[in-house]
Amino acid sequence: MAQTNINIRMDEELKKEFDKLCTDLGLTMTAAFNVFARTMVRQQKIPFEISMNVPNAETVAAIEEVQQMKNNPSLGKTYTDVDQMMKELLG
Repeated sequence: MAQTNINIRMDEELKKEFDKLCTDLGLTMTAAFNVFARTMVRQQKIPFEISMNVPNAETVAAIEEVQQMKNNPSLGKTYTDVDQMMKELLG
């Protein structure tokens, strides 16, 4: 099979980190890119999720707190009246 070259632009620090990881895994960067390309062609998709909906640490902590409160209702305060809740929240 004939070989060809491609050129890509990448942040210098990212390249260093990527090269080190590849080396640690016993790969070259070329081999890693080939694995990625072959996987995309075989699966006909990007082989991992790409998402912008990644919560920050504060949001993750808030979600975990809500889950804990759902599992143990005595940890949180409940209201049966919106006006009572707003009065307590505001003041």
